[in-house]
Amino acid sequence: MKMIVGLGNPGSQYAKTKHNIGFMAVDALAKRYDAAIAKQEFNALTGTAWVAGEKVLLVKPQTFMNDSGRAVGQLKAFYQFQQDEILIIQDDMDMAMGRLRLRQKGSAGGHNGIKSIINVLGTQDFYRAKIGIQHPQKQKVVDWVLTPFSPTDQVEILNGLDKLQLAADDWIHGLAFSALMNKYN
Repeated sequence: MKMIVGLGNPGSQYAKTKHNIGFMAVDALAKRYDAAIAKQEFNALTGTAWVAGEKVLLVKPQTFMNDSGRAVGQLKAFYQFQQDEILIIQDDMDMAMGRLRLRQKGSAGGHNGIKSIINVLGTQDFYRAKIGIQHPQKQKVVDWVLTPFSPTDQVEILNGLDKLQLAADDWIHGLAFSALMNKYN
């Protein structure tokens, strides 16, 4: 069994914003795997997919970004996930728009959702898929992450989400995470 968690903020006002790329990714995976993200449990919306005989829990925490760790920790404990069975999808301002980068571990890098997960799990050692949202040029960071993508940026984001889906498929099918990093980074 695997768990894929997309980070974001609940509520329609945040639905298409840059900070919600994790939610967008989980929604894309749910569509790909014909799963509904509709069950409310442990401060999250979840859905279950079966991929190549593997049960996959798709998760969208509903605690707001800064408290994402609460839902992740509760789901990890309840379903008894091991660290290497969890993939967190996050936005990253230090990467070009739509670029995908997989990481096995690391610091939060200023990302409050990741800080929360590190605090709850007690470790920085968990798999991450980062999707670039680029750093703002003339806006404050908070304004940048809470605004929608421009039409030009949307093209890059869709390409990044397509690549993420391929990487998730490979991970679910058993490709080692180090091999995934070599293939997709």
